Amino acid sequence: MFSFYIRLTGKNRDHRTNRVLGVFMAFVAGAVNAGGFLAIQKYTSHMTGIISGIADDLVISELKVVFAGVVALASFVVGAATTSVFINWTRRQGLHSEYALSLSLEAFLLLIFGLLGANLNVLVEVFVPTTFILLCYIMGLQNALMTKVSRAEIRTTHMTGIVTDIGIELGRLFYWNRSRHHTPEQNVRANRSKLAIHLSVFASFLVGGIVGAYSFKAYGYQMTIPIALFLFVLAAPPLVQDVYAYLRGRRLGSRAG
Repeated sequence: MFSFYIRLTGKNRDHRTNRVLGVFMAFVAGAVNAGGFLAIQKYTSHMTGIISGIADDLVISELKVVFAGVVALASFVVGAATTSVFINWTRRQGLHSEYALSLSLEAFLLLIFGLLGANLNVLVEVFVPTTFILLCYIMGLQNALMTKVSRAEIRTTHMTGIVTDIGIELGRLFYWNRSRHHTPEQNVRANRSKLAIHLSVFASFLVGGIVGAYSFKAYGYQMTIPIALFLFVLAAPPLVQDVYAYLRGRRLGSRAG
């Protein structure tokens, strides 16, 4: 169990670690998305609605709203780009924290979200837009992380693609293979493993949304603290390995000198 925990966010991936991490991250995305909506009345985990809103507001000349949508979209893109930079840099450096670095940044920013939230009632005009941008950045960061980890098999911040894939695999699962002109090898078969992954991610996102909404109503912005701590715990093993290797290298270097 402990060895699996160490590998969960490590650079050496397998099907099981990807699946478990995907389920965990879908829960986080669902909780942050639902809690964020109760805080600022906006969903931040997917860009489809934001892009559609930009188009609608552009037509009716609501330029301030268009600008807000563009900034939110840009922050999501920058978040995804940040993950890409982190992953490529850590690979070049040969570090263990290839994925843990982005995860730890997400945890830190969720704590910032909690701190910003405490001031929402003081300077609403400043902190609501700032929080919206921050949450979009976090979701871009996370979506890119899981895309890279799973090689685009698992996405955790929006469910449209997940639900579509579930529908496709269910169609294959219940397909009536009764044609006399086809051999058994030509029968339509569902990818049960893929279906299980997507159902798990979907259920985790839904449960995360319920927990996030309830927690925000009960505890306010403090609901981000356990989520952030959970992410820090997930990210810890590769980061500790890199710090240990760095300190050991310095110690050996000082002895050689």
